[in-house]
Amino acid sequence: MTMEHYFIFGLINTFFVFISLFGIFSQWQRIKHRQLKNEAHPCALLSQNQFSVSFLAYLSFFVYGYSISPFNHYLVWPRLIAAVIVLAILYEIWRDRKSRLATSCFIVALILLIMANVGLLVGDSYTDESKFISTGLVLAVSLFLAQGYLHQILVIIRAGSTGAVELKMSQFILMMDISTIAFAFSMGIELGWPLLTLACTSAITKLIIMYLFRWVRVSKKAQQRRLKMVAAGCLNHKTG
Repeated sequence: MTMEHYFIFGLINTFFVFISLFGIFSQWQRIKHRQLKNEAHPCALLSQNQFSVSFLAYLSFFVYGYSISPFNHYLVWPRLIAAVIVLAILYEIWRDRKSRLATSCFIVALILLIMANVGLLVGDSYTDESKFISTGLVLAVSLFLAQGYLHQILVIIRAGSTGAVELKMSQFILMMDISTIAFAFSMGIELGWPLLTLACTSAITKLIIMYLFRWVRVSKKAQQRRLKMVAAGCLNHKTG
């Protein structure tokens, strides 16, 4: 594709990334709303695994964007904002659960965000080594992302409920993923294939989660599992 396509799809992707930010922020708002209602577990059924990996996904886009040449503003700044919001959700999960795992996830994510920003500030040149490292990071995160969202999917299926999971977040992030796929093609396969891999992985998992919102409404099996969880007193239980 031409540079004109690159700029067009870059702007489109940036637009949808900012829309996805609204989805992530909606998830944070849902948690705060449940806190105001004095829910026993405001972060019920939220997969800490999934949000930790989502944070890494945004952070990897951020690092990849400033590691390649030329500096990709379309990838860097929107993903930085997204990483900060997801970090805020990890903080709320930590407040809700106060477990060793929740503490570790939040502290590690905070340290990684600081390190990534230090790399941006002090890195005045972009080498083949930094591009290789950031590419490896994106691919590793793609695997972690698939695993993290699979965990969230299994949590919903086992409970027969979506709990505190916010539908808008999946919808808006899916739109971002689709625009990222188009943007990756505009960058050229040689440069954009790591982003294409991560965006396709994310899009597939979002489609499954969106389907599960319908499944919990219409499936008798989901209803039976909810009743079983309520009887056991663990529908609002925390999850890793």
